[in-house]
Amino acid sequence: MKLQVIFASTREGRQGFPIAEWVVERARAHGKFDPELVDLREVNLPLFDEPKHPRFRQYEHAHTKAWSALVDAADAFVFVTPEYNYGMPPALLNALDYVFAEWAYKPASVVSYGGVSAGTRSAQMTRQMLTGLKVMPLPEAVSIPFFSNMITEGRFKAGELQEKSATAMFDELGRWAVALATLRK
Repeated sequence: MKLQVIFASTREGRQGFPIAEWVVERARAHGKFDPELVDLREVNLPLFDEPKHPRFRQYEHAHTKAWSALVDAADAFVFVTPEYNYGMPPALLNALDYVFAEWAYKPASVVSYGGVSAGTRSAQMTRQMLTGLKVMPLPEAVSIPFFSNMITEGRFKAGELQEKSATAMFDELGRWAVALATLRK
């Protein structure tokens, strides 16, 4: 199954990229997924600029067509997100809004990181947005408080709690991806 790990932070000096790389490694080791790391900074979508509503899938811009194909190819998603001012990063909101049908009937989990709150408000906001796109947001997730203490020499070193949470998350993503595939046919 094709799993997209979407890294939501695009700002200069971002520190969470090693977490996204860890998620990809864990997904590959889990064995049910063919993971792909999608960095929203590299995708570089401008503020939504399509003249027609995404539900029509009548895109005019090359960047939208490329994003549509990328999202459409996935069977499941993991959003790796920090918390920006008690919410989700604007780049993630914009990326979600760009397309509509391509998201539908696929499961998603959230790996959030931050300080004491571990990015949980961003995770909640992301889940709320996903339901409007007909994505099944799963409760199984990974929350990483004080994440910067877990990054050494550019590598994220997960604790036991994050490792167990990741296993449960991938187990459930696999179950839901299989079940929801019938709705996408």
